[in-house]
Amino acid sequence: MIRTEALDRLPVRTAVPALRRALEDRGVAVLCAPPGTGKTTLVPLVLAGLTGDGPVRRVVVAEPRRIAARAAARRMAWLLGERPGGRVGFTVRGERAVGRDTVVEVVTTGVLLQRLQRDQELAGVDVVVVDECHERHLDADTVAAFLLDVREAIRPDLRLVAASATTDAEGWARLLGDAPVVEAEGVAHPVEVVWAPPARPVKPPHGMRVDPALLTHVAATVRRALAEREGDVLCFLPGVGEIARVAGQLAGVDAEVLQVHGRAPAAVQDAVLAGSSGVRRVVLATSVAESSLTVPGVRVVVDSGLAREPRTDHARGLSALTTVRASQAAGRQRAGRAGREAAGAVYRCWEQAGDGRLARFPAPEIKVADLAAFALQAACWGDPEASSLALLDPPPAGAMAAAREVLGAVGAVDAAGRVTDRGVRMSRLGLHPRLARALLDGAAEVGARRAAEVVALLSEEPPREYGDDLAAALRMARRGQDGYAGRWKQEVRRLSAQVDGAGSGRADGAGSGAGSGKSPGTGSGAAPGTSAGPGSGGGRSDDAVAGLVAALAFPERVARARGEGAFLMVSGTGAELGDSSRLRSAPWLAVAVADRPAHAASARVRLAAVIDEDTALLAAGRLRVRGEEVRWADGDVVARSVDRVGAVELAVRPLRQPGPELVRGALVEGLEREGLGLLRWSRDSEQVRLRLAFLHRVVGAPWPDVSDGALLADPGAWLEPELSRARRRADLGRIDAGQALRRLLPWATGEAVRLDELAPERIEVPSGSRIRVEYGGEQPVLAVKLQELFGLAETPRVAGVPVLVHLLSPAGRPAAVTADLASFWRDGYRAVRAELRGRYPKHPWPEDPATVPATRYTSARLRRS
Repeated sequence: MIRTEALDRLPVRTAVPALRRALEDRGVAVLCAPPGTGKTTLVPLVLAGLTGDGPVRRVVVAEPRRIAARAAARRMAWLLGERPGGRVGFTVRGERAVGRDTVVEVVTTGVLLQRLQRDQELAGVDVVVVDECHERHLDADTVAAFLLDVREAIRPDLRLVAASATTDAEGWARLLGDAPVVEAEGVAHPVEVVWAPPARPVKPPHGMRVDPALLTHVAATVRRALAEREGDVLCFLPGVGEIARVAGQLAGVDAEVLQVHGRAPAAVQDAVLAGSSGVRRVVLATSVAESSLTVPGVRVVVDSGLAREPRTDHARGLSALTTVRASQAAGRQRAGRAGREAAGAVYRCWEQAGDGRLARFPAPEIKVADLAAFALQAACWGDPEASSLALLDPPPAGAMAAAREVLGAVGAVDAAGRVTDRGVRMSRLGLHPRLARALLDGAAEVGARRAAEVVALLSEEPPREYGDDLAAALRMARRGQDGYAGRWKQEVRRLSAQVDGAGSGRADGAGSGAGSGKSPGTGSGAAPGTSAGPGSGGGRSDDAVAGLVAALAFPERVARARGEGAFLMVSGTGAELGDSSRLRSAPWLAVAVADRPAHAASARVRLAAVIDEDTALLAAGRLRVRGEEVRWADGDVVARSVDRVGAVELAVRPLRQPGPELVRGALVEGLEREGLGLLRWSRDSEQVRLRLAFLHRVVGAPWPDVSDGALLADPGAWLEPELSRARRRADLGRIDAGQALRRLLPWATGEAVRLDELAPERIEVPSGSRIRVEYGGEQPVLAVKLQELFGLAETPRVAGVPVLVHLLSPAGRPAAVTADLASFWRDGYRAVRAELRGRYPKHPWPEDPATVPATRYTSARLRRS
């Protein structure tokens, strides 16, 4: 029986007529409705014609998370007086409740992506609702782009709704072709904001780390809220680890403590969403509870102010979640949870003064995430560059280039970027392309079941208590009875079913790699005493299987030991194990999970498996290079014959007769790294360079640019033939830089002969002395004793620029500085004469310096001469 009274109470009902008109007229609409208005539950039922009015239509609702999809389907089924699987059903990875009478199906965006790739027409579907657009998940953005393509090309009748509580309505409307924006009024209960910052400063988050002092403060704030307020408490924390720690600190509170996150068992999630049975509750949740879900009974929210976002270090091949300050939009969403059913309060665990400095919205995932899976979806869609997809934010060029490189390496795309048959198959596995490669190629080596076991571990990182040893974690998952082990076993069954009996689909040159030609066995990569476990695999141990599959997934992270607990990955990044890790003595590792803290020199290994060299070469064989290597290292030319896998050197021997071009390249590298000081710079050489720099600045062409950048950009233009003759650092030190620079003079135009005229090394002054001109500053400088300039009325000029005259005392000390000698003789000389004539009485100090000859001698010597 339809619960009409509950449906009538949902505020979004008032916006339904406008939404229907928008879809009838335009086929697209943006629906903005505050939390708790019923946009996720009532709107799909109305559009499907299940509330008693309108024709019956098939509606698909896309949610960003499995927990939200299940909860929305259960709520809609309850409103119809049914159970999921009837007229309302859901499909998420590993779970499906859909029947032949299903009209409204709630799916995750990932499931809808797979469905679109298989059936672009979405045959039988009339309306698609993309919910929670404001979260800007990559899958949701991609789904919206694909649906717009479908509407434009083959299904103009397909209706599309972008729905969210807080979104960039104008941006989505523009993306959907100036779609109408329909806004629903919410019944917002007042929410009091209580600022509850820690008493003492806490360290800001970095990487995955959160200051334990902040978590202790959050737990204390939850206790305070329980004491000061009525109702259940919903506490937002960034991740599962933080939830577990705060739960431990809440032991003994007079309330039931529940934990809600993406990894929580479905039964626990359902219990939280079902509401309290009379016992007060504290619900510790990640951002999954920000939207789509209503947690009944909540009157208080405690917000840690933190969230987790993906970050990718493309240069090192490391992807991980990182802890960030939650955005202002997330803060509003979280606070709104306290006012869904009645007036409430939010305790914010940060300073009010810092709230305005928070980002307005969370970073779109397309801007910060690993784009390999997105690039594969785009290639399968027929747009490898993703250039024609309607996206709110275009994918960064660098991230897309890195993604295409990964896809090429695993055989998912060809040299032109077009998807291969293997790539299509990989895209349908519901895995990251790296893991899809590991599953397909691993199945060929060790069997579908055992490859699926390891890939399932890698697709959802096991809890920290499983340790950092991948093979040990595999054995714990097999034995485990916890929620993670249950999900793992379900995923193993799913992956095994997709691969078993179908072959690996390996592409030539893109599978396991051109390694040593040997299959990895149980040599140095296997721990003694381990069992082979279920499935095939030629009798390999769990360690060998785990290592091989992890290495196939992440060949750039294959690492060789370089000290106790320290390793060098093929990518060139250092890696370190924890002090208590049993993997510290391994000769080689396949690193599955690692992160690199800010300012740290090495990555921290979170999950890895022991492998041997044969396995390393099998997995990372495409990165193997043999050849001559001549480079600048440790301050000189180093010539070697090297066999390497990426940055890991397997064998090295000295190279007796390296090629001249290779040596020249190494010498140029040395000049670029250590600078032009490697050459011989006499005082005269430095002056030549300064003179040329001066002329380039004040005259311009044809006088050359002699800055470091310009000289190093084309060393052959001025350092040959000496550079090609040089073999080592000492040979560079013999090159006269001044003589080399003269090769850059404009000889062809004849201007070179004017160097001494335009920028003379010395200027002759009235005393007959030839004084060196210094060219290092803005103006050329002439430092000369004052008496040597008697009779010189005008300032000397160099290339039309007046020199800056440093007038010196008879002892050579500065007495005055001027760029205008005429003004000095007229206005400044008297003061200098008055100050110095008593100090230097043996030198001439005439009242009118224009009437006496210039001299560098004393008055007595001048009389004798």
